[in-house]
Amino acid sequence: VRLSRGGALVREGERRRGVFTLTKGALRRIRLLPDGRRLVAGFLMPGDFIGFSGASHYRHSIEAIIDSTVCAFSMSDMRTLCSDHPQLERELLERACVELDATRGNLMSLARLNPMERLAGFLVDMAMRRRRQGQDDSEVILPMTRTDIADYLGLTVETVSRSFTRLRQEGSIATDDRHHVRLLDRARLDALAEARA
Repeated sequence: VRLSRGGALVREGERRRGVFTLTKGALRRIRLLPDGRRLVAGFLMPGDFIGFSGASHYRHSIEAIIDSTVCAFSMSDMRTLCSDHPQLERELLERACVELDATRGNLMSLARLNPMERLAGFLVDMAMRRRRQGQDDSEVILPMTRTDIADYLGLTVETVSRSFTRLRQEGSIATDDRHHVRLLDRARLDALAEARA
């Protein structure tokens, strides 16, 4: 399934119709509040699975941040695949646990961390995702906008931009452009991020 930037894979409240894996691009998981505000619940990158849940309906809308491609499976085909390949089921469980831990960490961030700590935690999390995929974790790719990041971290866009500037000024990161961030002082970023623990 190919999605153009801004296109929806699923909408919040729709009946769950299958399982997807993102093969190319980037997606955001969002929820709209009754007053019209948008919350970004997370970002999906290549290799991530979508739709594993006991719920009968999707709890979030999922939209393409950039042009993206997903591979779709029926629930029955996915169950058969997991039955035939137990290692796949173990890997999916491990990924679900990592996502749950990340969600808990983000909730802690929203509750008590300052903006620089929130942003550092986000960058460290993105780097750890790259490491788990066997990629260089000294750089993170951010296909999402600053608005997406702000909505994820519970901050304003201006605060996110100021936090990026402060991290650059203190030498913790370098940005070649808005979408590529080099992590120059990982110890400093880790220390800021560890305030979530």
